[in-house]
Amino acid sequence: MSTFVSDTEAYDALRQVFGCIDNTTLEGCDTRQRIEDLCRHSMELCDKTRGIGPVAAVCVYPVFVRQACRCLEGSGIKVASVAGAFPAGQSPLPLKVEEVKYALDEGADEIDMVISRGALLEGDFGRVSDEVAAIREVSLGRTLKVILETGELQTANNIEKASELAIGAGADFIKTSTGKIAVSATPESAEVMLKTIKKHFNKTGRWVGFKAAGGISTPEEVLKYYRLAEQIIGKEYINKQLFRIGASRLTNRLFAFLTQ
Repeated sequence: MSTFVSDTEAYDALRQVFGCIDNTTLEGCDTRQRIEDLCRHSMELCDKTRGIGPVAAVCVYPVFVRQACRCLEGSGIKVASVAGAFPAGQSPLPLKVEEVKYALDEGADEIDMVISRGALLEGDFGRVSDEVAAIREVSLGRTLKVILETGELQTANNIEKASELAIGAGADFIKTSTGKIAVSATPESAEVMLKTIKKHFNKTGRWVGFKAAGGISTPEEVLKYYRLAEQIIGKEYINKQLFRIGASRLTNRLFAFLTQ
């Protein structure tokens, strides 16, 4: 694995990643005021003189999408929404699709959906693929991130299979985790996913994005994912069109580190 040879190189890497953050709140206690504060603060986290920010997106539940769109209008920050029975995925497909349609109708630029992990563990790969494809169909023209919830998939082979199914069904990104279980993003799961992305590109010429999310709360942890992506794919891959970090606590800490 490559390592940074100077503090300046690490700083430049973190500055690059800051513009790839999905600044997120996904709590049962979210309120309209909390969403307002998150959006306004996300717009303030920018230092043009140092080339820092803005974040790539704000990620919220579907009921807050319209409010987030109004608040972020003209900022260049996208509005992402979890939809499709997040976080467990345990709803019938028609209900998942309707929730995705709702988020899109409210103005979401990006959808973060979850796969049916139980179906994958049962070997029902067709169901996993068909559900992603159905949501891909209704979200054409918007960015679709497919959450694998790697902490529940148990093995590297399962993570690789889930990655292949999501990519094959039309995912724009594959994402590690919901952040709602004990084991979220790990470098080990990220490595499997990034290698699967590279293998797909070598076969088809189409890049798929990667998003690490869940439990990433320090600049040092961010650098692990930067280094993995740099080593496996290349530095040019690390941009907001292809590389994201889901963050809540991390965002303020990283901005403070970059501007101290």
